[in-house]
Parts: sequence; C-alpha cells; structure tokens
Amino acid sequence: MSTEVQEVGPDMPARAPVEPLRLLAEDADDLHIISAALQDAILRPVDIVWEPASRRVTLKLSRFCWECGGTRVMAAMQFGDVVAVKSRRLPRLPESALELLAMDFEPGEAPGGRVILMFAGGGDLRIDVECLDAVLTDLSERWPAKLAPTHLDPAADPA
Repeated sequence: MSTEVQEVGPDMPARAPVEPLRLLAEDADDLHIISAALQDAILRPVDIVWEPASRRVTLKLSRFCWECGGTRVMAAMQFGDVVAVKSRRLPRLPESALELLAMDFEPGEAPGGRVILMFAGGGDLRIDVECLDAVLTDLSERWPAKLAPTHLDPAADPA
C-alpha cells in the first residue's frame, strides 16, 4: 500500500510517496517515538478492545500525520503481554471522542511496567504489561485533515 501526499505547483518539486508507518516498541525510548507519531490521534472508547484471554489491547485511531502534514490516516496500536487495563476520567459513552496527547512507560518489575495513555481533558488509560511489546501500523490511505491540531497555552496572553 503506497500513499501519495503531494502539493505540486510551478515552483514546488514533487515529493516521493509516503509509505505507511509501522513501528515496534520494546522499551521506553521506542514508545516515546510512537507517542510522537500518535500525538493528536482521535479515537472513541468503543475503539479500545481489551482481550484478557489473549492478553492483548488494540486501539483503532485516526492519526494526524505530522510527518507528512495536513493528512490523517486510520491506524492500529496493539499491546501484547497485557495483564490489566484501567481507565481514569475517560468518557463512558462508546462514541465519545478521545484525543490522545501522549504515551509514557513507567517501569515496574523488569521487564514489565505500565503504559500510560494520556488524553485531552485529563483522562488516562493504564495498561499493565509483563513486558513492553507494542506495534503501531497505518491501515488506510491518507486523507486531507479538516483542521490541523493546535496546542495553545491557555495561560499565555496574546495581547
């Protein structure tokens, strides 16, 4: 699957097609790279699937493509070796919009720990893992984003 994202004008060179993103996280540094790629991803509570028997959590997200700008793509993030999942201050309605801000890894008894997904509005999702085993992959073609995410500091006074 190849996706072309191009703006071509008389004085703009054509860019190469953007390949779908596929990243693996096995430590905190890897997870921080995936966190940056998922900043401002949008999902709903119904898009978070916890399969205790398989020890797996899967999230379906609309990812803002910071690396190619101005587009979104459907993506999936999956965590393996999951032993527990807890949420705090997340909306319970299945169709509520959740905006992912960042992910972090808190080490526990090696090689395990907790993956914390932090959402706009102050809610979070905690995924306890026996070891960090996560993968992110793009699933669809890209489409133009209606709006680019902004991160305005409400304390800053523009005047």
